[in-house]
Parts: sequence; C-alpha cells; structure tokens
Amino acid sequence: MNRVSRREFTRTAIAVSAGSALSSLRVAGANDRVNMGLIGCGDRGQQVWGAFLKQQDFNPVAACDVYQPFLEKAATDSGGKVSKFEDFRRLLEMKDVDAVYIATPDHWHALATVLACEAGKDVYVEKPLSLTIDEGRKMLDVARKNKRVVQTGSQQRSGPHYQRAVELLRAGKIGPIHKITVGYTRNAMPGFKPRELGPEKPATLNWDMWLGPAPLVPYDPFRCIYHFRWFWDYSGGQMTNWGAHNLDVARWVLGAKGPDAVAAFGGRYEIKDGGETPDVQEVLYSFPGCVVTWEGREVNRTRDEYLAFHGTLGTLNMMREGFKVIPEVWKGKSSRNETPAMEPMEMAGDSRGMDTLHVRNFLDCVKSRKRPNADVEEGHLTATMCHLGNIATRLGRSLKWDCEKEVFIGDSEANKMLARQYRKPWKL
Repeated sequence: MNRVSRREFTRTAIAVSAGSALSSLRVAGANDRVNMGLIGCGDRGQQVWGAFLKQQDFNPVAACDVYQPFLEKAATDSGGKVSKFEDFRRLLEMKDVDAVYIATPDHWHALATVLACEAGKDVYVEKPLSLTIDEGRKMLDVARKNKRVVQTGSQQRSGPHYQRAVELLRAGKIGPIHKITVGYTRNAMPGFKPRELGPEKPATLNWDMWLGPAPLVPYDPFRCIYHFRWFWDYSGGQMTNWGAHNLDVARWVLGAKGPDAVAAFGGRYEIKDGGETPDVQEVLYSFPGCVVTWEGREVNRTRDEYLAFHGTLGTLNMMREGFKVIPEVWKGKSSRNETPAMEPMEMAGDSRGMDTLHVRNFLDCVKSRKRPNADVEEGHLTATMCHLGNIATRLGRSLKWDCEKEVFIGDSEANKMLARQYRKPWKL
C-alpha cells in the first residue's frame, strides 16, 4: 500500500480543501447544503448515515470502508453517486467535503479525526471518542487549534428527556445527590461468534488497513465488525460501549471534569470466545461529595439499576424510553410516617429520535460554528472516565487521578497506560 506521512498528507489536504465553502470559518446560510463523507460503513455507520440522509440540507458526496460489501451498501443508500474509497485519506483530500462522519472501530477514531480537522473538515465521530486518554487530548487540541466543529456520538445529550432530567437534577429537585449508579447487564453466555465473515479472509477485506495503527496479527473474523469491542487493541468492552453513554450522563449532571480517584476489579471470567475485555466489572469513582459506581455484567441478565440518581428526596431512574422519579419517605423516629418527601415525576423519551436530533444539532453547528451538544471536550472527558475504569480494572487496584494535568498521581505503571504505541508507519 502506498502510504504518506501525516505531515505530507495534511499539507496536501489543507491545500485542496481551501476552496470548500463550509470548511471556512464563516457562518453558513440556513439553506446551504453540507457536503459530507462517511468513514466506516458498518452497522452503526449505516444507522446514523441514514439519519443524515433524511436531512434536507445534507448532501452525501463520499464513502469509505476497508470492507467492500459495506462500502457498496453505503454508496447505494446514498443514491449511488458518491465517490468510493478504501483509504480514508483519499476522501479527506476531496475539496468539496465539508464534514465527515467517522464510524470506524475505536482504534481509528483519533487518526481519522485529527487528519480530518487538519484538512479543514468538521467531524461527527462515534463514541467512545478515543482508545486512550492521550489520543483524546490530542483530538481536542487539534479541533480547537483548527477551529473545527467536532461532535461525539453521545446522542443522549440531544435527547429532550435527558436534557430535562439534567435540568431537574442540577436544580436539586430530588435533593442533594451523593450516589449515582450506572450499569449494563445481559447474559451473553456462552460467548460470541463471527457473524459477517468466515475463517478465510475474503478478497473484499483489506485486513492490513483494518488493523491500521493496531499491532499486526493474523486475520481473525472474530476481531472484525461488532466484536472488535472485546479486544484491548481496538476498544474497551462494555465500559467504552455502554459506559461511554451512561457515565457521560452522570458526569454531565455533576458538572465535573472527572473523578479524583478510581478503584476497580473484574475480568473475563466465564466467556471463553477469545475476547479479552471483562465479562464482570465493578468500578467506583470518587467525585467531591459523590460516589459513582459502574457495574458491567455479561454473564447474567438480571437488570439492576441502569442509570439512577439517588437524592435525599427521591431517586431518578433513567433509560432511553424516559425517566421516572420515585419519592423517598423520611420516617425519622416514627415508623408510621408514610408521607413522600416529594411528588413523583416522569417523562417519556424517544429512543429512536435521538440520533436524528443529534445529527440535526451537528449540521446546525457546522453552519453556525457553535459548539455542539456533545462537543469533543465532553467526549474526551467521558472517554477518559471510561479509560480510568479499565486501567484500574486491569491493574486491580485503586488509583488517584489529577483531572487538570491528566495524569495518575504517584503511579508510573498506570501512567504508562495513558497512551499506546502505534504500528509503523502510522503516527498521531
């Protein structure tokens, strides 16, 4: 494969993108169409791209994937007139691309986002924002330096019932909150199997490009497509999958950059399918005045609390279908007191409509140059929280964290896990 250095690519891309109308810093008109390219045409990419395609001011111009069947489907869904690429860098060289939607596996998020920003493109990138804390910081810095709009795919930030719940919680409607419970549970026994690919590498898959900056390993169909999530080289398990959604809401409510300490335990105890990430995981985060817990469980589906805010007056339970507040009863010394400490509340949600709202928010911000609902900084801080939990789990001990400096305090072993070495010739 003919490869160019990041510096050479950036210089060329910036030159050819200089003529792009919406890539400039001006505020675009309400009727301007946003020309976009899709990088990563798999399941999630197809879902959100479908939401983009329904917007009247959206214009698909290019698609990229290393697996040809996905690329062809995306091209067909886009009307069949888009330019098709196997190498996303060729897509970024197109001067008429204003923005990109990145739905690759996690280990590609940073490189694609950084190069897109340096090429003058705005970016909508799926969660988790990064594979490592160091990647996330570099993504944020590059986005700010190049004045790019970068939206993280945390669509709950655009959900009306999530926004309303955060407003109520911050206003103290359920009293002070000193405990937040976050979790994701299911029974995935006895394990997972490849769904799309067979034991022999198909000619339609560029395996070397799929791996990219990750270590070189023989072709393995289980590592591709959905199940890349269970390998540390590409993702962080359910912590960076569902944890990236619900821990984001917890941090949103607290209005905090992150915890000051984390402790965790877990492992892949029972699922023997070749994956590496935990099938059981317990993480405790210490925030000033509040403890946040994450429970990940893949071996038993009994649903515990998915996302619950425990206030002194009541508990707000939230899911994508809506939220409900269950009042507390302050009995005090009298066991007969059954008077609720507050009135119950609830609000329905539209779980399917949030993707559309999030896409709409991104397109509006591309035009207005305002920061989106799930700005790159919020994505970085939440991804960091997830990475902290996984690092503590892998080390099996508690860690102290400096949110401002983004380093572990007094733990050189943990600090070595803030970044990962890229496979040559890839560099960030």
